[in-house]
Amino acid sequence: MKKIYYFFLSFALLAYACSKEELPAYTTQSITVGLVYPDHGNYSPVSEIEVAALGASGVQYKANTDETGKARFTLPVGVYEISATDKRTETGKNIVFTGVKSGVVVNQNSVDPILLNLVESSLNQIVIKELYNGGCQKDDGSGSFSFDKYLILYNNSDEEAQLQNLCIAMTLPYNSTITNADIQNGSLFYEAEGWIPAGLGYFYFKEETSLMPGEQIVVALNNANDNTNTYSNSVDLSNPDYYVTYEPEVYTNTSYHPSPSAQIPTSHYLPGFKYGTGNAWAFSNTSPGLFLFVPQNTTPEAFAADAGNISLYNGTASQVRKKVPVEWIIDGVEVFKSGATNNVKRLTAAVDAGSVHLTASYGYSLYRNVNKEATEAIAENAGKLVYNYALDMKSGEGSGGIDAEASIRMGARIIYQDTNNSGNDFHQRSRASLKY
Repeated sequence: MKKIYYFFLSFALLAYACSKEELPAYTTQSITVGLVYPDHGNYSPVSEIEVAALGASGVQYKANTDETGKARFTLPVGVYEISATDKRTETGKNIVFTGVKSGVVVNQNSVDPILLNLVESSLNQIVIKELYNGGCQKDDGSGSFSFDKYLILYNNSDEEAQLQNLCIAMTLPYNSTITNADIQNGSLFYEAEGWIPAGLGYFYFKEETSLMPGEQIVVALNNANDNTNTYSNSVDLSNPDYYVTYEPEVYTNTSYHPSPSAQIPTSHYLPGFKYGTGNAWAFSNTSPGLFLFVPQNTTPEAFAADAGNISLYNGTASQVRKKVPVEWIIDGVEVFKSGATNNVKRLTAAVDAGSVHLTASYGYSLYRNVNKEATEAIAENAGKLVYNYALDMKSGEGSGGIDAEASIRMGARIIYQDTNNSGNDFHQRSRASLKY
């Protein structure tokens, strides 16, 4: 028995000695990771982008890029997952470049540099928070007043947003209830061509204007006056912080575009262009197709003046539209008229995959739903969120029960839902938010 024991002991010692000799010494290898951006867009590498190398053991190493877009590591030999994220801000959008490369072997035979291809995606910074366009009932019961329309733009991101050159446009046809001549072979002909028609004209932010995260801007679409002086059910749009679509030399109809309140600074007048007929920017009070866009590689002025970029609705010379490329569009909302036959959408699925219904003339607005999970995840919102929201006219459960406006007054930061489908993202609110 002892001979057998000694034999196994000797074998184990020999095996240990051999394995010890064959194990490589603990070594490291210097490598460079180069970030490769998409060909389109003229994006250049920048410094201080964090690149991560995650080892098989779960240990993560990090390095920042230099001005050439390269990050340098000294890593233990092994297998890694390399990743990077580069977030950039353009007018109205966050552009995000992400890249992940798995199974990267680091040893003395590593190819240097390791190239990490980045994929581009965009997140809307600016969203349409609320649209009030249906008007309200007159005090004497004689009908409705609909020249008190407004729009609220909101910075839904974590970065400061720039609004300069942001354009406010509407589709033509104006209403969803007409037979749409743009339908050819069962679909909108311009969907395949990648553009949306901006009817007759648009307004834009000419001056440098910024919004911090969670901030908003109110834009009066007809007049910036205290309309409650005449109609108690209406809204006061005379706040000096508000903006107004006002270009009296172009749109001369004073019923649609009366002189703004003296409280509104002239720097808050949004200039506009007209490339069709008519003396007013006749935004629908029942079922508009509203969208925001930022011209790329041109200016709002040059785009409006471009005679080669015109589409005539149904071939009618007076029904002039501009072809706005889908990739320029920041946000959009397709409104259908409640209780009516809505023949077809005007915004394509790339801009708005759904629609939201509005009952006009009763002071209702279309309000964006709260992203409940994202809003509750903000640590600073603890104790500031107000629940039991009761102004959603459809389900009573709008926005996950969070009363956004009451929460904002408590100092909360709201994150609104943005799924590119207005049927999911909006609800009809029984009282416009400016009436609280």
